[in-house]
Amino acid sequence: MAKPSKELRTNRQIRAREVRLIDADGNQAGVLSIVSAMQMAEEAGLDLVEVSPNANPPVCKIIDYGKYRYEQEKRNREAKKHQTVIKLKEIRMQPKIERHDMEFKTKAISEFLAEGNKVKVSVRFRGRELAHTELGKVVLDNILALLEEKEVGFNLDRQAKMEGRMMSMILSPSKSKK
Repeated sequence: MAKPSKELRTNRQIRAREVRLIDADGNQAGVLSIVSAMQMAEEAGLDLVEVSPNANPPVCKIIDYGKYRYEQEKRNREAKKHQTVIKLKEIRMQPKIERHDMEFKTKAISEFLAEGNKVKVSVRFRGRELAHTELGKVVLDNILALLEEKEVGFNLDRQAKMEGRMMSMILSPSKSKK
């Protein structure tokens, strides 16, 4: 039966002959045989846990394994709480977009940036519009001008660039506005 790699070996699962032992109080007990380390753990009524299996000799601690796992999970949950997830939102438009529609889409872009998300602004070319890609560049430049006019804090991660039938650029929120 294969154990997940992140699980620590405990008690009889430890295969090393000698281990560097840290006792229940956190003091170094030195390098001992696995048998004497197991005896010390049993006398203390706790578990022998291999905390650093790659060391030579492996480092083992005498602790309550259930409590140790609980503390680890608690730390992981706390770290996950403070993590920020940045999503990539996409706004699509066409090269012949009207002024009002462009302002409306710019408002949505500024809201996405205010939420801390990255925004991919794309201009889709259909049919003969593909012959006039400079119109898409003008639209994207107008979007940037409107955002600067509204004083929305953003960084231009990627300049306007053609990708097949679409021209797109990527904006991210600026750190100072967060």
